[in-house]
Amino acid sequence: MKLVFIGPPGIGKGTYAKMLNQKYGIPHISTGDIFREEISKGTELGMKIKQYVEKGLLVPDEIVVEVVKSVLQRPECRKGFILDGFPRTIKQAEALDQITTIDAVFLFEAPVEVIIERVSGRLICPNCGAIYNIKWKPPKVPGICDVCGHKLIRRKDDEPEVVRTRYQVYKQTFQPVIEYYRRKGILIEIDSSRDATIVVADIERILREKGILKG
Repeated sequence: MKLVFIGPPGIGKGTYAKMLNQKYGIPHISTGDIFREEISKGTELGMKIKQYVEKGLLVPDEIVVEVVKSVLQRPECRKGFILDGFPRTIKQAEALDQITTIDAVFLFEAPVEVIIERVSGRLICPNCGAIYNIKWKPPKVPGICDVCGHKLIRRKDDEPEVVRTRYQVYKQTFQPVIEYYRRKGILIEIDSSRDATIVVADIERILREKGILKG
């Protein structure tokens, strides 16, 4: 199955995608993760991306499309994938249509204050990618990853003021993409203010009803 997850930063797209990945083996492709990897490596692409990400701004279409097209050509994506964070614009959505056919697009929504509360307490392991939350899912040892023992970090773009900026940018720019997929008849709206396990169960139920997910 080929899915797209849409929603503001911090809504939980990455969490839902990773849960489905662990259960069904569907590759989770996060443009945010790819960008951060390029930035950490200090590549030319990473330096271009950094100036946008740290200000909470969207990365230009041509850069994003180039990256995603390359990833979707990997062998592990032949049987399906979950795109998280792409497409963000009509141009990107049209470019994706030229690359492949999408089965369903999930639009995740929640009040901005819920998102800020989630994200401001988020801690990430830069080594294995595990995600924690100081309030809902704290590590057993403060500041240390349960999985690999690496020191946890708080991303700069998880600061409350940056989250608000990113949310406003999302609201201003994303409506055309949402309408694009609504017109195509493949947009599915999901309430993400609920627990992640409930949200994922909802996704599975809908995919089964549509015949996209078997078993």
